[in-house]
Amino acid sequence: MVAALTLDGISKRYGGFQAVSDLSFQVEKGSICGFLGPNGAGKTSTLRMILGLQPATSGRIDILGADDGRKVRDRIGFLPEERGLYKKMTPVDAIAFFGALKGLPLPEGRRRGREMLEQMGLGEASRKKMKDLSKGMAQKVQLIASVVHQPEFVILDEPFSGLDPMNQQGLEAMIRALAESGATVLFSTHVMQHAERLCDKVVLLARGRKAFEGTVDEARATSPRFLELEGALDRNAVTALPGVSGIETLAEDGAVSILRVGLTPGAEAQGALRAAFLGGLDVRRFQMKEPTLHDAFIALTGDHPDEDQSVDKADTMEAAR
Repeated sequence: MVAALTLDGISKRYGGFQAVSDLSFQVEKGSICGFLGPNGAGKTSTLRMILGLQPATSGRIDILGADDGRKVRDRIGFLPEERGLYKKMTPVDAIAFFGALKGLPLPEGRRRGREMLEQMGLGEASRKKMKDLSKGMAQKVQLIASVVHQPEFVILDEPFSGLDPMNQQGLEAMIRALAESGATVLFSTHVMQHAERLCDKVVLLARGRKAFEGTVDEARATSPRFLELEGALDRNAVTALPGVSGIETLAEDGAVSILRVGLTPGAEAQGALRAAFLGGLDVRRFQMKEPTLHDAFIALTGDHPDEDQSVDKADTMEAAR
């Protein structure tokens, strides 16, 4: 596979803050790559370095054959985490304006804008003012504005932030359509479910360092499988079952509880269940659970992806300077 993006030992330091440390990964052309990690893990700093908006402290970047994103800016589409469209513009004019910044003639930008708004179910909103659109509509308009010039590489920074489930589904469909058209997509998120549904590959970032690079299935394989048990269960007896690596209480109602029982790598659920029944444990319901990407992230990093890690506070400091 040909790489559209290569990072080789990238680091970023703001004064005494090490935001990104020796980060290396590749994104293949035509793929969807999820750049995952908690808020503050260094994702935005990395995206800014890729785009050439801020220099790396050390390391090498190659994007679409260039060593600086600014050299190929007309071939890149970028949706920043900090949204912003001119409130008094119509969606069509806003899309055409941002397309013109990337070299697209205004008449062609308006034509494509109207066409893409219709495709996204926003045809009736095309002549309204941006200030009169819902947040979900405005976010779709901004994504269209980011890709109206038909970029080869699309970078989306927390694109699902603040959207309701229906608009999140619509945005996922738009991202799939971008990849199907031949674009390469790199999007950052701390919500693992979106990456599970969309990504050919994921890169997990924790405290500025890469924790994993590979497919979603490969990531999930790093986490233990789980048994979910319900009944009047003695935790000590469950802990002593063969192959059990840990227990988490999911719910309790009097003497009855629902336990999430982690299995050690290679352990068979049948062995633990057989021992439970032979030992007389009050198991009223059981279910095998496959690990999620969220489980894999915790197993690989020891962090929860929705936690706010403070190592990237320098982003805010830098923006304020």
